[in-house]
Amino acid sequence: MEEKSEEERICATGAGGYVGSLAVKPLLSKGYKVHGTNAYLKELENAQESLHLFATDSLNYEGLCAAITGCTGVLHVASPVPVGKVQNPEVELMEPAITGMINVLNACLKANVKKVVDVSSIGAVVVNPDWPKDQVMDERCWTDTERCTKGQSSIHILSICILRTKLDILTVCPSLVVGPMLQSTWNASSFYLLQFL
Repeated sequence: MEEKSEEERICATGAGGYVGSLAVKPLLSKGYKVHGTNAYLKELENAQESLHLFATDSLNYEGLCAAITGCTGVLHVASPVPVGKVQNPEVELMEPAITGMINVLNACLKANVKKVVDVSSIGAVVVNPDWPKDQVMDERCWTDTERCTKGQSSIHILSICILRTKLDILTVCPSLVVGPMLQSTWNASSFYLLQFL
């Protein structure tokens, strides 16, 4: 983690989710001021002094603007990751993922944020049959969105891929994320682990 200036603020969308909460925890312990959501995060070390919670989500542009104002960086983790089958992938996955990302990026532009880290998914890079099998996938390899039109998991992958932008942001594409949970409710990653057991 880079050296921070005094009172540097980071906004974490989806801070109360599995990955988001695990990202907020080290930020607080390193002394960053964090803007996020979800009350249980107040139990984390340094949260009472350094965590400012906002009653908003990535679909609320004005709420995002309020949360991002004064921040030098944004960690965008919020995106729908349903547990089980969804009835309407277009409405439940595509629309909120795309609208949320557009809202976050517009709010970042408005607030003159220096750096945006977008937590995407391995799904954004792996569906590329033309990529050489012996070559490591990197920033030149993105999922072929034309091939993501069938099946539930493909719709989720498409909702991740369609968010590519020309703005200067860093995108992290983790695969299955498992480990200790900070929140008290189950999430998609936890259910995958439970299925393996």
